[in-house]
Amino acid sequence: MATETHGAELATAEAGMPQLDFATFPNQIFWLLVTLVVIYFVLSKIALPRISTVLAERSGTIMNDISAAEELKLKAKEAEAAYNAALAEAKSEAQRISNETRAAIQADLDTALAKADAQIAAKAAESEKAITEIRDGAMDSVKAVAKDTAKEIVAALGTTADARTITAAVTARMKG
Repeated sequence: MATETHGAELATAEAGMPQLDFATFPNQIFWLLVTLVVIYFVLSKIALPRISTVLAERSGTIMNDISAAEELKLKAKEAEAAYNAALAEAKSEAQRISNETRAAIQADLDTALAKADAQIAAKAAESEKAITEIRDGAMDSVKAVAKDTAKEIVAALGTTADARTITAAVTARMKG
Protein backbone atom coordinates (compact mmCIF):
# COMPACT_ATOMS: atom_id res chain seq x y z
CA MET A 1 0.00 0.00 0.00
CA ALA A 2 2.69 2.31 0.72
CA THR A 3 3.92 1.80 -2.74
CA GLU A 4 0.53 2.46 -4.26
CA THR A 5 0.12 5.76 -2.47
CA HIS A 6 3.55 6.77 -3.45
CA GLY A 7 2.86 5.86 -7.04
CA ALA A 8 -0.34 8.00 -7.14
CA GLU A 9 1.50 10.99 -5.85
CA LEU A 10 4.13 10.45 -8.48
CA ALA A 11 1.52 10.24 -11.26
CA THR A 12 -0.10 13.49 -10.18
CA ALA A 13 3.20 15.25 -10.01
CA GLU A 14 4.07 14.11 -13.51
CA ALA A 15 0.76 15.29 -14.93
CA GLY A 16 1.51 18.87 -13.83
CA MET A 17 -1.04 21.51 -12.84
CA PRO A 18 -4.65 20.43 -13.35
CA GLN A 19 -5.56 23.79 -14.93
CA LEU A 20 -3.16 23.08 -17.76
CA ASP A 21 -4.41 19.59 -18.35
CA PHE A 22 -5.93 19.48 -21.88
CA ALA A 23 -8.39 16.80 -20.88
CA THR A 24 -10.22 19.24 -18.53
CA PHE A 25 -10.28 22.22 -20.92
CA PRO A 26 -13.89 21.81 -22.18
CA ASN A 27 -15.16 21.61 -18.63
CA GLN A 28 -13.11 24.68 -17.58
CA ILE A 29 -14.30 26.68 -20.60
CA PHE A 30 -17.93 25.82 -19.79
CA TRP A 31 -17.62 27.06 -16.19
CA LEU A 32 -15.70 30.09 -17.32
CA LEU A 33 -18.53 31.04 -19.67
CA VAL A 34 -21.16 30.39 -16.98
CA THR A 35 -19.23 32.56 -14.51
CA LEU A 36 -18.79 35.35 -17.03
CA VAL A 37 -22.50 35.31 -17.91
CA VAL A 38 -23.46 35.39 -14.22
CA ILE A 39 -21.02 38.26 -13.56
CA TYR A 40 -22.38 40.10 -16.61
CA PHE A 41 -25.99 39.76 -15.44
CA VAL A 42 -25.14 40.70 -11.84
CA LEU A 43 -23.22 43.74 -13.02
CA SER A 44 -25.76 44.83 -15.65
CA LYS A 45 -28.89 44.25 -13.52
CA ILE A 46 -27.70 45.13 -10.01
CA ALA A 47 -24.35 46.90 -9.71
CA LEU A 48 -24.33 49.13 -12.78
CA PRO A 49 -27.87 50.51 -12.25
CA ARG A 50 -26.96 51.35 -8.67
CA ILE A 51 -23.74 53.01 -9.80
CA SER A 52 -25.53 54.95 -12.55
CA THR A 53 -28.20 56.04 -10.01
CA VAL A 54 -25.51 57.26 -7.64
CA LEU A 55 -23.74 59.06 -10.49
CA ALA A 56 -27.01 60.64 -11.65
CA GLU A 57 -27.77 61.77 -8.09
CA ARG A 58 -24.28 63.22 -7.76
CA SER A 59 -24.61 64.95 -11.09
CA GLY A 60 -28.01 66.36 -10.08
CA THR A 61 -26.65 67.49 -6.72
CA ILE A 62 -23.66 69.11 -8.38
CA MET A 63 -25.88 70.88 -10.90
CA ASN A 64 -28.22 72.06 -8.12
CA ASP A 65 -25.26 73.26 -6.10
CA ILE A 66 -23.83 75.09 -9.11
CA SER A 67 -27.15 76.78 -9.85
CA ALA A 68 -27.57 77.67 -6.17
CA ALA A 69 -24.05 79.09 -6.17
CA GLU A 70 -24.89 81.15 -9.28
CA GLU A 71 -28.03 82.48 -7.57
CA LEU A 72 -26.09 83.28 -4.41
CA LYS A 73 -23.43 84.99 -6.51
CA LEU A 74 -26.10 87.16 -8.15
CA LYS A 75 -27.63 87.93 -4.76
CA ALA A 76 -24.19 88.82 -3.43
CA LYS A 77 -23.64 91.19 -6.37
CA GLU A 78 -27.05 92.76 -5.75
CA ALA A 79 -26.28 93.08 -2.05
CA GLU A 80 -22.92 94.66 -2.87
CA ALA A 81 -24.61 97.11 -5.24
CA ALA A 82 -27.20 97.94 -2.56
CA TYR A 83 -24.43 98.36 -0.01
CA ASN A 84 -22.49 100.67 -2.32
CA ALA A 85 -25.63 102.70 -3.02
CA ALA A 86 -26.40 102.96 0.69
CA LEU A 87 -22.80 103.92 1.39
CA ALA A 88 -22.89 106.63 -1.29
CA GLU A 89 -26.20 107.90 0.07
CA ALA A 90 -24.81 107.93 3.61
CA LYS A 91 -21.74 109.83 2.43
CA SER A 92 -23.85 112.42 0.62
CA GLU A 93 -26.13 112.72 3.66
CA ALA A 94 -23.10 113.18 5.91
CA GLN A 95 -21.75 115.82 3.51
CA ARG A 96 -25.11 117.61 3.49
CA ILE A 97 -25.32 117.55 7.30
CA SER A 98 -21.72 118.76 7.50
CA ASN A 99 -22.47 121.64 5.12
CA GLU A 100 -25.65 122.58 7.01
CA THR A 101 -23.82 122.47 10.31
CA ARG A 102 -20.95 124.50 8.89
CA ALA A 103 -23.42 127.08 7.53
CA ALA A 104 -25.26 127.24 10.87
CA ILE A 105 -22.00 127.66 12.76
CA GLN A 106 -20.87 130.33 10.28
CA ALA A 107 -24.20 132.18 10.71
CA ASP A 108 -23.87 132.01 14.50
CA LEU A 109 -20.28 133.19 14.22
CA ASP A 110 -21.27 136.07 11.93
CA THR A 111 -24.03 137.07 14.37
CA ALA A 112 -21.63 136.86 17.31
CA LEU A 113 -19.00 138.86 15.39
CA ALA A 114 -21.56 141.52 14.45
CA LYS A 115 -22.70 141.72 18.07
CA ALA A 116 -19.10 141.91 19.27
CA ASP A 117 -18.33 144.59 16.65
CA ALA A 118 -21.38 146.57 17.80
CA GLN A 119 -20.29 146.25 21.43
CA ILE A 120 -16.74 147.26 20.51
CA ALA A 121 -18.06 150.24 18.54
CA ALA A 122 -20.27 151.24 21.49
CA LYS A 123 -17.34 150.89 23.89
CA ALA A 124 -15.12 152.83 21.48
CA ALA A 125 -17.73 155.58 21.23
CA GLU A 126 -18.01 155.67 25.03
CA SER A 127 -14.21 155.75 25.26
CA GLU A 128 -14.01 158.53 22.67
CA LYS A 129 -16.65 160.45 24.57
CA ALA A 130 -14.76 159.91 27.84
CA ILE A 131 -11.48 160.90 26.18
CA THR A 132 -13.13 163.99 24.73
CA GLU A 133 -14.52 164.86 28.14
CA ILE A 134 -11.12 164.28 29.74
CA ARG A 135 -9.43 166.30 27.01
CA ASP A 136 -11.97 169.11 27.42
CA GLY A 137 -11.56 168.91 31.17
CA ALA A 138 -7.78 168.92 30.76
CA MET A 139 -8.00 171.87 28.38
CA ASP A 140 -10.16 173.74 30.88
CA SER A 141 -7.67 172.86 33.60
CA VAL A 142 -4.76 173.92 31.37
CA LYS A 143 -6.57 177.20 30.61
CA ALA A 144 -7.19 177.78 34.30
CA VAL A 145 -3.57 176.98 35.16
CA ALA A 146 -2.35 179.08 32.23
CA LYS A 147 -4.49 182.02 33.34
CA ASP A 148 -3.30 181.72 36.92
CA THR A 149 0.30 181.36 35.79
CA ALA A 150 0.03 184.31 33.39
CA LYS A 151 -1.56 186.42 36.12
CA GLU A 152 1.25 185.53 38.52
CA ILE A 153 3.93 186.16 35.88
CA VAL A 154 2.41 189.56 35.05
CA ALA A 155 2.20 190.34 38.76
CA ALA A 156 5.82 189.21 39.22
CA LEU A 157 6.86 191.57 36.45
CA GLY A 158 5.24 194.33 38.35
CA THR A 159 2.31 195.12 36.15
CA THR A 160 -1.31 194.35 36.46
CA ALA A 161 -3.52 192.85 33.84
CA ASP A 162 -7.22 192.37 33.90
CA ALA A 163 -8.78 188.92 33.67
CA ARG A 164 -10.27 189.56 30.21
CA THR A 165 -6.88 190.39 28.65
CA ILE A 166 -5.23 187.37 30.23
CA THR A 167 -8.08 185.08 29.04
CA ALA A 168 -7.84 186.48 25.48
CA ALA A 169 -4.05 186.03 25.45
CA VAL A 170 -4.24 182.42 26.78
CA THR A 171 -7.07 181.51 24.32
CA ALA A 172 -5.16 182.98 21.39
CA ARG A 173 -2.02 181.14 22.37
CA MET A 174 -3.84 177.76 22.80
CA LYS A 175 -5.48 178.04 19.37
CA GLY A 176 -2.14 178.15 17.79
